[in-house]
Amino acid sequence: MITLYGFGPAFGLPDPSAFVMKAETLLKMAGVPYRVALGNLRKAPKGKLPYIDDDGAVIADSTLIRWHLEKKYGLALDRGLSDRERAVAWAFERMAEEHLYWALVHARWVDDANFDRGPRQFFASLPAPLRPVVIGMVRRGVRRDLHGQGLARHAPEDLLRLATRSIDAIAEYLGDKPYFMGDAPTTVDATMFAFAAHALCPQFVTPVRTAAERHGPLRRYVGRMAERYFPDYGELVAAA
Repeated sequence: MITLYGFGPAFGLPDPSAFVMKAETLLKMAGVPYRVALGNLRKAPKGKLPYIDDDGAVIADSTLIRWHLEKKYGLALDRGLSDRERAVAWAFERMAEEHLYWALVHARWVDDANFDRGPRQFFASLPAPLRPVVIGMVRRGVRRDLHGQGLARHAPEDLLRLATRSIDAIAEYLGDKPYFMGDAPTTVDATMFAFAAHALCPQFVTPVRTAAERHGPLRRYVGRMAERYFPDYGELVAAA
């Protein structure tokens, strides 16, 4: 059986990482038996989650997990897509994972109020005297990563404009279609669902969430995907 290593449910979501949520959605799409276990970043093959252990084959990175499922288990949800459609799907995945992702990280880890609403709970098990030291160190590391990526170098209003442009592009392409590429789910839906759900997460009060909430079809899309793949998450399903 496949073991998926993630962070565990949080913030009303299957996982506080959109990448882990994407990987679990792919496993559900593939219809293969799997279990979820808590991962350890220090032991993760690339220092990140998710990764899977498939009977001794360790695959790290959500996209490499997808390719593994396609090759070994015949996941073929994209068989009806043209080369042009596959290119469009890949471009949207990259926009979500390489651009929108960083706006979500900034909203959760840099804004003090949102940090208290969410990420601070990750440190609750640490001894009280050590907690502020570790929190400060980790948050500085996140800020350094954001600065290196470039998004955090912008003024807040410019950062919001950039993130909103991505949200609007995703919503515009989705339109009123049931799924991102048409009438049936394809592998890009695992990514778009995960990142849209995280953008809409009610745990956090952010302008990015406000921008996403303006798009009714996007909210209903998240609800539709949740109803199909994560029916136990009532707050997600309620968006349908």
